[in-house]
Amino acid sequence: MMKLIRILFTGLLISFLGSLPLGTLNVAIMQISISDGLMPAIWFGLGSLTSEVVYVRLSLIAMDWVRKQKKIFSYLEWITLAIVVALAISSFYAALHPSVKKNVILSSTLHRYWLGLFMSALNPVQIPFWFGWSTVLFTKGILQPHATQYNWYTLGIGTGTLLGNFVFVFGGLLLSQKLNGNQNVLNWIIGGIFLVTAIIQAIKMMRHKDVEHRIDHPEEEQHDFESVLLPEERKEQNK
Repeated sequence: MMKLIRILFTGLLISFLGSLPLGTLNVAIMQISISDGLMPAIWFGLGSLTSEVVYVRLSLIAMDWVRKQKKIFSYLEWITLAIVVALAISSFYAALHPSVKKNVILSSTLHRYWLGLFMSALNPVQIPFWFGWSTVLFTKGILQPHATQYNWYTLGIGTGTLLGNFVFVFGGLLLSQKLNGNQNVLNWIIGGIFLVTAIIQAIKMMRHKDVEHRIDHPEEEQHDFESVLLPEERKEQNK
């Protein structure tokens, strides 16, 4: 039982810490919480979480099949780049036109759950992230190919992602309060974050550090917080 609890908390911490760096989905959650309120942002987060859990489960039980879909994930990466650029443009447009106020993509009539689900499903960056971490955990013997362990690991990941989403949901509400609801300033800030995210992703793709390469070489995935989560294993490795 203790091993299963460790697997759950390992998945939770990896997912939570991995959710904190600014990216397309968590910035989108922040903007939705600012422009549309608490519940739409939570629904968006639940949608993106659903997609991530499905991706994680596939990466665990069908690694060979996922590797054969590298070309598809590569195409999805270009689609994601286009979406991020569109989000940046929409935020800047809203900032330049005070009467608009909201990002027209994130504040569309589509239910936020489905919007989060689709945006997360089209974002293949999480695939190599979880390939890399699963490889680390399998190599160190923390995770083994058993359905029960997979279930606890996936539960931990879902919980960690949910907690990470809450950081951006309530962070967006706090930011809005600090700026006294100045929607124009917020749109400029969030549009800038989307633009920087798009530039970083484009640079990685040009340097061939794209999803296809990262799926082929999961051992190259470097995790800044690996030594924090797995200190005992790191010590053994350095002996």
